[in-house]
Amino acid sequence: MTGWFPTMWLQGFCVAGFLAAATASVAETLQIDTALIRAQRSRETVSILDRPAEDDAIAGARLAALDNNTTGRFIDQAFTIEDHLLAPGEDAASIVAALAARKIFLVLVDLPAAGLVGLADAARKAGVTLFNIGAPDDELREEQCRADVVHVAPSRAMFADALAQYLVWKQWKRWFLIKGSHEADEKLAEAYRRAARKFGAKIVEERTYEDLGGGRRSDSGSVQTQRLVPTLTQNAPAYDVLLAADESEVFANYLPFRTYDARPVAGSAGLEPKSWDGSHEQWGAVQLQNRFFALVRRPMSERDYNAWVALRMIGEAATRTRSNDPKTIVAYMKAPDFSVAAFKGQKLTLRPWNLQLRQPILLGDGRMIVSVSPQEGFLHQTSALDTLGLDRPETRCKLD
Repeated sequence: MTGWFPTMWLQGFCVAGFLAAATASVAETLQIDTALIRAQRSRETVSILDRPAEDDAIAGARLAALDNNTTGRFIDQAFTIEDHLLAPGEDAASIVAALAARKIFLVLVDLPAAGLVGLADAARKAGVTLFNIGAPDDELREEQCRADVVHVAPSRAMFADALAQYLVWKQWKRWFLIKGSHEADEKLAEAYRRAARKFGAKIVEERTYEDLGGGRRSDSGSVQTQRLVPTLTQNAPAYDVLLAADESEVFANYLPFRTYDARPVAGSAGLEPKSWDGSHEQWGAVQLQNRFFALVRRPMSERDYNAWVALRMIGEAATRTRSNDPKTIVAYMKAPDFSVAAFKGQKLTLRPWNLQLRQPILLGDGRMIVSVSPQEGFLHQTSALDTLGLDRPETRCKLD
């Protein structure tokens, strides 16, 4: 008995010590809580295959949280993501205020430009940093740029330059531009005009497709479309490619194989510039595609990918700094040494002059990736990625 008691006592002491250490370890885990605010999107599209998923964007963020936690569990970090899908008329600013009150200061946002600008004012007051994963508007990176808004989604200028580089590389320099009648379509058309001037292409003619309303699928019978599109595109000057600026998704998908002249279609249909595509498989991307499909049983969309990148940026910065302080995380992101791997052949970094994420742009036809820009031969003194979009000498952004 004299030998048994000390042994049992020591064993009990060791078990108690282990439990205490485990409890202390749990208590010391650094929590990095984030959120996504997203707007409801139109369910009607030209093709039934293009209808956005109910969990578009948030699914990508959830996968990134899982990825972050794979590394985080080894260094006592834990990541979470909350989903806030705005109801019609719901105020996003009130959600940001409520998140800030709960110490959530890193928020992904998928809102139109006007909504993002309004939300940015509320976020600044609350000390929240926003990550734009949806709005491509160049003015958000220029006149309306903010020091607390990071742009993960590429801009219209980046998309237009990426496509223009490939068309010029192919020596398809004469463009017939057809744009939609909505404001977003005109902004996209202007991005293509700027890209033509930048890379030495020529827009031989412009035409506008007037959106008269109606159902996008019910009013688009194959016989009717087969007759209307040739009329829209006939008697154009000689051109190499028909360029569609249809961000509103009204007419562009009707153009391939129906134009009056036998010409390729690019832009909003045909050969499209994208931040991500379900067919992308280079540089290990098939691994990400497979993990995403296993999680939600559908292909990864552009918004899914942008959300995944945004949360991976947060995870990378938190891991490198060993911190859960939002200010420390964002400051590291803005530092010259920051980069994030994102299955695009090279690491992605932030442009310090407007907080736009530098990244290659995929050019796909809906079935496979045709090319990736920047194209070979388009040089830059600092980074070839800065040939896409507005470069530092061109910017009107003044971060404050």
